[in-house]
Amino acid sequence: MDLVEFIRGLTLQVVAIAWFIFVLAWFVGWALKGAPVPFYRLKRAGQSLVEDAIIAAFWLALGSSIFSLISYIASNIAQPTPPPPQP
Repeated sequence: MDLVEFIRGLTLQVVAIAWFIFVLAWFVGWALKGAPVPFYRLKRAGQSLVEDAIIAAFWLALGSSIFSLISYIASNIAQPTPPPPQP
């Protein structure tokens, strides 16, 4: 396993876990916010989860772009140099 494959694999795992947590927080937040219970604090906790999930999705998209850029740069650096031309 070379450096490029390691970075791509690690990036894929981290991003997949982060998107799963985002979707879970989004779902739980809307479930709490829309629950037919008269507790204001519970509904406010749901609203906070939804807001935090939106902010997390923004940072996740930004982080994914940075990881992709790092992977692209690492793949270009890791390529062997071509042999010199033969006369």
